This record gives sequence, C-alpha cells and structure tokens, in this order.
Amino acid sequence: MSAIPLTARGAERLQAELHRLKTKERPEVINAIAEARAQGDLSENAEYDAARERQAFVEGRIQELEGTLSNAQIIDPAALDVEGKAVFGATVEIEDLESGERVTYQIVGDVEADIRANLISVSSPVARALIGKGEGDVVSVKAPAGIREFEVLNVSYL
Repeated sequence: MSAIPLTARGAERLQAELHRLKTKERPEVINAIAEARAQGDLSENAEYDAARERQAFVEGRIQELEGTLSNAQIIDPAALDVEGKAVFGATVEIEDLESGERVTYQIVGDVEADIRANLISVSSPVARALIGKGEGDVVSVKAPAGIREFEVLNVSYL
C-alpha cells in the first residue's frame, strides 16, 4: 500500500477517533450485545441484530483507521521551503473574480477532506489548480457550471 499524505492536524483527528472507538464505542457495543443476549431468543431479537450491526461498523472503522495511520506520511507545510506557494497542507485564501466571494481552504489528503470545514482534497479540481501558485496569481477551475477564475489572495502554512 502506498503512503497516505496527512497533515499533522488530520493525523491527530484520526488518532482521536481511533482512541474513542477503541475505548468508548467498542465497550458500549459489547455491553449492548451482552444485554441483548440476556433477553433470550436471538432469532427475533432486534436489539441483538442492531448491536451486532453496530459492532461490525465499529470494528470496520477501527481497521480502516489503523490501516490509514500505519501508512500515513505526515507532511508539515511549514517545514517545506516553498516560498509562498500553495502546497499540500497550505491554507489558501482565494477570491472568485466574478462574484467577489472570498473563501479560505486548506489543502489536505483525501482521507481528511471535509468541505464543510473548508478542508479540500489535494486531488480536487480547485486544489490541483492552486498547487504551485502564489499570492496574486489567477487560477482557472473547470466547475460543473463552467470555468471559474479565482485570484490567490494569501498562502499560509498553519
């Protein structure tokens, strides 16, 4: 399996989720299964079926997180010598040249991308257009509504 790029903050979030699943969720599911078994007949026991389904989800997520973290390559953009250019892990403020709307994104790995938190995947069209660009550069992004142009206002490494 190839290396999975992660920011330090993204790796911390995944570690925290893994810890919560192992120390809180897993024991709760085990208790729920034990309580459902104590009710007797398992063939028509909805609580037992739901607990087993939840257990399968929790165990699957634990395996997924452990695999991701074991193959993670933590990248600290502040340690890179990139001279104000947008790179993996950089936080980039851009302005839509048509609407004037400003937005700030952090370019992260696919695993930690969350558009609601303004964390965009390095493989997204916007991030691919921004990589290597600096303050004052204009980028074109092919969007479903057509080509959009953005100006890079600021690049920082948090």
